[in-house]
Amino acid sequence: MINDELLTAAVRNNAEWCQTMCRAHGLAGAFGPRAWTSPRRTPLYYPDGVSLATDADAADVLAGVDRTAGASVKDSYARLDLAPEGFRPLFDATWIGRPAGPPAAPAAPWTRADTPEALSAWAHAWSGGDADEAALFRPALLDDPAVTVVTVPGPAGRILGGAVLSTGAGATGVSNLFAADGTDPAVVWAAALAAAGPALPVVGYESGDDLAPALAAGFGELGPLRVWLAA
Repeated sequence: MINDELLTAAVRNNAEWCQTMCRAHGLAGAFGPRAWTSPRRTPLYYPDGVSLATDADAADVLAGVDRTAGASVKDSYARLDLAPEGFRPLFDATWIGRPAGPPAAPAAPWTRADTPEALSAWAHAWSGGDADEAALFRPALLDDPAVTVVTVPGPAGRILGGAVLSTGAGATGVSNLFAADGTDPAVVWAAALAAAGPALPVVGYESGDDLAPALAAGFGELGPLRVWLAA
């Protein structure tokens, strides 16, 4: 895939992951030609609307969305101006992607969190022990064959890091990647890419200090995105 195709795959794959997470919480979002939207408030950290096309406008991402305080929109191409609609920029990030094929770095050990107990342990490690955040990851996710929850195991049952992989739109998406204190993010990226396998391109997005380790793992920058929050 060339970069434009990777970007399109990254946007769609991420929207499908949002749909998957909503489904695990008993919510039903909808895909339109230019946006994905949820009429009910989505789970913590997940957008209520996602633009899917470069020509999407405010009406596409806001129609049918609960626009009360706390609503959020993922402006996938950083082209929307939602300030007149009562939104403010929350953060900017960069889409990343790498073509199909084996990663350059050696694979790191990983296991799959494939039981409710293992998923709970993973979620608590991801959240730093915050029970409310950990509750985001429900056992229903384990029933979805497109989802793999990757754990980087450490000594004495410690979890050194992890990520979520989700297949869709002809790609494997990486999200929720984390490295526990003292763990090199390169190890977690190596484990995630080993779990993803070489058959599909791998896509996702990162921001701030988390972008550099992704680029070091062989990803390229595909384009900007912006998340907006309703006041």
